[in-house]
Amino acid sequence: MPRITLIGYRGTGKSTVASLLADTLGCGWSDADLVLEEKLGCSIAALVKTRGEGLFRDEESVVLAECLEHVAGVFSTGGGVVLRAENRELLRRVGRPVVWLTAPAEVIRRRMAADPTTVDRRPALAVPTAGGLVADGDPLAEVATALEVREPLYREVADWCVDTSIATPSTVAAEVLAWLERDWPHLHGRTLTGDRLPDRQGPGVIP
Repeated sequence: MPRITLIGYRGTGKSTVASLLADTLGCGWSDADLVLEEKLGCSIAALVKTRGEGLFRDEESVVLAECLEHVAGVFSTGGGVVLRAENRELLRRVGRPVVWLTAPAEVIRRRMAADPTTVDRRPALAVPTAGGLVADGDPLAEVATALEVREPLYREVADWCVDTSIATPSTVAAEVLAWLERDWPHLHGRTLTGDRLPDRQGPGVIP
């Protein structure tokens, strides 16, 4: 089981924070998207465009299960992994503690626009009714719609959440580590069935 699992939309800093957490904890870390791309030998954008979202989601679920079983450090998930109910159940059952990194849509769009890998490696975004992917389209255009679909799903599995738009990655990692030491021991044995993340968690931490 991972020591900690990070969830959240792309552009919220999961990979950067995972690396910082791993350095501090003295453990390894893994990025689900990178694992999937290495396994399939192509980018996620290319996979979705040539073989469809369904196959991508199938492979994403396989990678999630494998990483949750074998990764012993920090695990950064793909942004849309929560779209499948079986993935959410797996995260709640064996992926805890689960920390949700979040940011407003305009911040995510700005970060994605500044990332030179966005077009080549990331598929375009949301189908409004499902929060899925579009093989040909603008990967910045529908962030807000995708977030609207996915935020309740992130909340469903998260033990804690941090707004990454108002802090540096180092500060976010420090907040996560402080929470792990301060609060997680009291939550570790809690049954999550029917539980939901509170609407607000305190200064700097949002639903």
